[in-house]
Amino acid sequence: MLDLKQLRYFRAVAAQQSFTRAAEQLHVAQPAVSMAIRKLEQQLELTLFHRQDRGISLTDEGKRLLHHAERLLQAADDAELEMRELKGLRQGEVRVGIPSMLGSYYFPPILMAFHHRYPQLRLSVVEGGTWQLQQMLERGELDLGVIVAEFVPPELTAEVFLREQMLVTVGRQHPYATLAQVELEQFFSEELVMFKEGYFHRKVVDRLAAEAGTQPRIGFETNLIPLIKSIVRQGFGISTLLGMVIQPDDELVTIPFAEPVWLDLSIAWRREGYLSHANRAFVEFLREQRPPPAD
Repeated sequence: MLDLKQLRYFRAVAAQQSFTRAAEQLHVAQPAVSMAIRKLEQQLELTLFHRQDRGISLTDEGKRLLHHAERLLQAADDAELEMRELKGLRQGEVRVGIPSMLGSYYFPPILMAFHHRYPQLRLSVVEGGTWQLQQMLERGELDLGVIVAEFVPPELTAEVFLREQMLVTVGRQHPYATLAQVELEQFFSEELVMFKEGYFHRKVVDRLAAEAGTQPRIGFETNLIPLIKSIVRQGFGISTLLGMVIQPDDELVTIPFAEPVWLDLSIAWRREGYLSHANRAFVEFLREQRPPPAD
């Protein structure tokens, strides 16, 4: 029968590719980790790691076990969390991942309002790209994450809480500044200022380029929104941003695409995971903040 402690040690060694670093992460002595892995290999009658002078790596059998170990350990963590909540042994925590654009402009007042309503709950917020947040959700490192509805994988459950339009963003002196709308061909004929790969902003632009049968001309890549605005304002490129990002003093002009590009932003969680009372409270709070449907 597999022992959860052995599996935790095994997972740590696989992640760190080192018995010493795994022991440091687990806050145990290195010999204890080595002994646990040796016993696990003896129990399974399999070699789980290649042991070489330059380091260690998983064998094919080890890779298969790691897949099962991650699922078993996540299920155990979920069960422990649910039991603790039923006993009231600790206050709740919400671990939520938010993309940079929303983290800077949409979520701050929502997070503050949620904390005001539930001061006993602890909020842990991670800002990152869509792909990074999705991976963290699937690994159980986050409880909730904000992703775009069109990119929801089958491992996650998602609920739309906000619909926003992507707008072509140009400087006031740019020829497009006087247009009522911008065609895809016009947009992709310009040098672009884009987020790096892995962010929903970039994934949407890549999808639009594929639909237009073209390659985007990306002159600048940065995840810093103030830098994107500055580059566009100075006329070194154009971009596309959510309307919420643009402030009156930015000296920028936003124009819709000829075929409007709408993003359904969703709050997501693991389909097979346990959603704690604290996280359910956060999802319900987001539902309350949803703007009323347009007439």
